[in-house]
This record gives sequence, structure tokens and C-alpha cells, in this order.
Amino acid sequence: MSQRTTDDQPKALPPALESMTLLVAAVIVHDKATNRVVLLQRSQNAKFAQGMWDLPVGKSEPGEPITETAVRELHEETGLTVKPESLKVAHIIHGAWGVEAPNGFLTVVFAAHEWTGEPENREPRKHAQVRWVDAGSIPENFVDTTSSALHRYLSAGPEVSLDGWQ
Repeated sequence: MSQRTTDDQPKALPPALESMTLLVAAVIVHDKATNRVVLLQRSQNAKFAQGMWDLPVGKSEPGEPITETAVRELHEETGLTVKPESLKVAHIIHGAWGVEAPNGFLTVVFAAHEWTGEPENREPRKHAQVRWVDAGSIPENFVDTTSSALHRYLSAGPEVSLDGWQ
């Protein structure tokens, strides 16, 4: 692949490999009228957090804007469709552990208040269930980082979480 320089596409800088961070998107689908959110429960076959509850979440693919990651992962996991431009940044998580990236992971948690479709478990090998949950009854058995982000979003608390940093 040749590198070309145009007025609107500057030549790429060399990769800063020592500062690589895994980029992740999560989505809080919040039905404000009924105060419910869409959650999924990880299956016993999941790569991590088996049996625990979580937000729809997934890794960004190379060259993919983070809003597109959120839209794609939400649809792949729940069947719900949201427009990228309707997503609102709800929280940022910077975690230091659990991934093979020198600078940990950065999860951008979006809130969606408009969607089409009804939640369904589109990845039954990875998830035991996908469903609406009352925002006042969030399960205790929840992945720590996304649980913190969800609770902070629902209580209008701090918008950045640091996890595992000294």
C-alpha cells in the first residue's frame, strides 16, 4: 500500500507502538419513558466474566470510528439498531488490566435513547440472555467496569473511571 499525501489526507505518522491502547465501545440503551436499560448476561462459554451481566460491548476494528463500533456491536449482540449520530457519550473507562495492550483499554460508553427493534440474543454461544432490565434493579453480578459506568450514568455521576492504575 503506497502512502499518498493529499490536502485532506496527510501522510500517516509512524505507529506509536509503545502507547497502544485497545479501543472498546459499549452502549447503554435507555428507555427513559419506562426507565429500563438493555443488558446481556454472558454465557458459560464467554471468553471472560462467565455468567455475569454486562452492557452490549465490543472491540473496535482497524480503521473503524468508535461510533460505528458501538452501532455494529449493539446490532450484532442484541439486534437493536441505532444511528451513530444519535449516540451520546455517557462515560469513559480507562482500564489498566485484562487485555494484551501495553496501555490497557479505553472504553467509550455511549447512551442511546432512540433505537429500532426489540432486544434479542443474537449470539447465544456468547450470551445466556439479552433483555430489558429496570434501571432500579440492576443485577449485582455485573462486570465491574461497565457496572460502574452504568451506575454513574444513571446517577449523573463522574464521567470518567480509572481502573487498575496506581
